[in-house]
Amino acid sequence: MTARISGGAPWNVVGTQGRALPAIHNRLAQRNLLPGEHLVDGGYTSVVEQDQVDRKHGITLVGPVRQKRTRQSRKGNVFDRDAFTIDWERQHVVCPQGKLSRQWTTPPAITPYVNVRFSKEDCGKCPVKSSCTRSERRALTFLPQQLYERQAAARAAQKTGEWKANYAMRASVESTVNEFVNGHGMRQARYRSQAKSHVQHVLTAIAVNIERVNAELTAPVTERQPRTPTALQSFLDWQRIPRPSAWRTAGKT
Repeated sequence: MTARISGGAPWNVVGTQGRALPAIHNRLAQRNLLPGEHLVDGGYTSVVEQDQVDRKHGITLVGPVRQKRTRQSRKGNVFDRDAFTIDWERQHVVCPQGKLSRQWTTPPAITPYVNVRFSKEDCGKCPVKSSCTRSERRALTFLPQQLYERQAAARAAQKTGEWKANYAMRASVESTVNEFVNGHGMRQARYRSQAKSHVQHVLTAIAVNIERVNAELTAPVTERQPRTPTALQSFLDWQRIPRPSAWRTAGKT
């Protein structure tokens, strides 16, 4: 399917965000309703999770990927990670001054990453060391190649107008969540047991839909209200000075 869905934290899934998303996708897969894209908030867009969802279900998670927050990325006069060249095949990194890294390790962790270190001798004699690191030698940490490239592509895409226009469709979900929380007290269940709470959620959602349809059908057609005169326009009227034709307010030109 090439459908697109948008969602926030689900009401009927108990657990953290990391456990909620796989449960949602598994239920959609059982009903043959998996979308091509899933618009989510920043809590669901880790690169590892994006890769897992893509591999398992073929779904593209669309959401803001966190930008770099290192000291180097916050200051423009120092070398951030993008200033280094990564040679994935030979497993070494070249610094802006042409020096090669001395260590390349992948320690065991839940989220895989590569840890690279340069030698103290090269960094100690470097003429631009103050623009690179405050320690004895520079160290870099980054994701493995496939995840690193996915992360870079996601960060570049979310700066484009096309991505922003696509993700803007999720704004209605936030307003819906706000209506449920503040208008109907959905943060707390009124009944005991998950089955009764689920019925409450479904009936509340039906009631909200009916309210919205009724408001749309019975909304009175009102004429557009004229703009409030500015201080200059009010002064001209008080002095009985004719306004230029471009100034229009309540029945006057």
